[in-house]
Amino acid sequence: MSDATTAAAAAAEQLRATAESTELLLHTLAELEPAQLPEPSGLPGWTRGHVLTHIARNADSLVNLLTSARTGENIPQYPSPEARDADIEAGAGRPLAEQVADVRASQQRFQDAAALLAPEHWTVPLTHRSGYVFPAWQLPVKRLAELEYHHVDLNAGYTPAHWPEPFAVAEFRRLGAHFGDLPGLPAVLLVAEDAGLEARLGGDDGGDGDKPGLVAEGPVRALTGWLSGRSNGDGLQVHRGDEGLVDPRTALPELPPMG
Repeated sequence: MSDATTAAAAAAEQLRATAESTELLLHTLAELEPAQLPEPSGLPGWTRGHVLTHIARNADSLVNLLTSARTGENIPQYPSPEARDADIEAGAGRPLAEQVADVRASQQRFQDAAALLAPEHWTVPLTHRSGYVFPAWQLPVKRLAELEYHHVDLNAGYTPAHWPEPFAVAEFRRLGAHFGDLPGLPAVLLVAEDAGLEARLGGDDGGDGDKPGLVAEGPVRALTGWLSGRSNGDGLQVHRGDEGLVDPRTALPELPPMG
């Protein structure tokens, strides 16, 4: 199987996941009252309206990158950081029905743009708005993360416990590797019992040899929720050696924002 065929297959799988994730989000929005839209979200300084506008504008920004992959044009994800922020602010106060229609339509534009790519387009290198380069097949992966994380950020009943297992597993691996490479973090071993996975963060802080001083065990969704800043450690059991620690919220270290 060629690299292009493999990339296209990976993209197709993730595109299906983004469609399913969008339907779950729309189901949540169907239960939302218009008066709840200006209420605070889980993101500092943002209302639920800010979160929904960002979800929609993110889809359009990824359409730009999909078009770049297909045509070879150098189309930036956003015109500028200032334009991105201004669009989110401008759209945040719109009525709920308009926001819902925007989320649905922007996701459809993303799906339609992806459908135009041939297999070889999915291997094209693209530049993220933050500057790093990645292959086009990862665009649906990034879109899925936007949908799943910001669905939680709405504070509307969808939590890390609702995440699809493949998403939680993939993000546990990604974030575990990301934070495992960061200096200055206290040593923590994360054990996802249900997924059979482990991740090791930080350096030695009192453990025995290469054993970490702190162990956090629990479901992969709960661990990914903590790693991503979407949970304070609820659902985890934390211990140091044979000493069980009562409250994971005070025992676990504070992590920097996820990459």
